Amino acid sequence: MDDKEITELLERVLAPWVRALTLKPVKVDEEGVTLRLPFSGEWRHSGGMISGQVFMAAADTAMVVAITAALGGFKPMSTVSLNINFMRAVRKGDVLIHARVLRMGRNLVFGEVELFEEGGNMAVHATTTYALLD
Repeated sequence: MDDKEITELLERVLAPWVRALTLKPVKVDEEGVTLRLPFSGEWRHSGGMISGQVFMAAADTAMVVAITAALGGFKPMSTVSLNINFMRAVRKGDVLIHARVLRMGRNLVFGEVELFEEGGNMAVHATTTYALLD
């Protein structure tokens, strides 16, 4: 998948409030997908940190793109589990999101997502399971 295909996928399959995150493609290769979450002060909660819900939506979205790339095209899927660990508070700066498929089964896909703050430190780690529908 190239940047244009990723952008079109995000426009086509995401809910409007998730599209508002304005995730941008950075890289797609055999190791996975990297997206950029541009910083917005709107993502912060009253404590001044970017809200966990933003990171959960970004991780879930990046994994959908990684699965789509691994499949060679979009197939309807549903998140079965999204287990997330918030390891470092992020108050400013863009966040890089790297998602990779760990195992592609006939009906289930297992994946891992890592989110890095602008200093390069991992801020969030997630593991995922998706059901392929059809």
